[in-house]
Amino acid sequence: MDISITRADLDDPALADFLVAHLRDMEPTAPPGSRHALDLAALRAPGVRLWTLHRDGELVGTVALSAVEPDHEEVKSMRVAPAARGLGIGRVLLRHVLDDALARGVERVSLETGSQEFFAPARALYSAHGFVPCAPFGGYRDDPNSVYLSWIPARMSP
Repeated sequence: MDISITRADLDDPALADFLVAHLRDMEPTAPPGSRHALDLAALRAPGVRLWTLHRDGELVGTVALSAVEPDHEEVKSMRVAPAARGLGIGRVLLRHVLDDALARGVERVSLETGSQEFFAPARALYSAHGFVPCAPFGGYRDDPNSVYLSWIPARMSP
């Protein structure tokens, strides 16, 4: 299996399709005000770093880091194609962004994910990498459909 992670080509039609599928996956998981996945336009914003993971030449994963405030970033738009789930792709993507954040001296990496059963594998992945529960951050507010987690490199290792 040949895996490569590169900074995303935001003009790639395959990426646009992949992200639309991500948003569609999120539709049945929570009401609109509780869905926080970014679309392609939002991923183009300054302060957002997006990567794609290709397996044997096929786009099977995305992950982004978005600035929350100085030295605090958020994992966004992490998705593994349904056919590639269970192969460790999510682990590779998460490790990649944590290594990137660590190399740049980021002091905290946080994320929001769903509280529903659909997100249980994601929550287990984050926990296994040292993410711990935290209060809502950035523009988030308490929401029963959301779980907030943080990873602090000074206290934890990826």
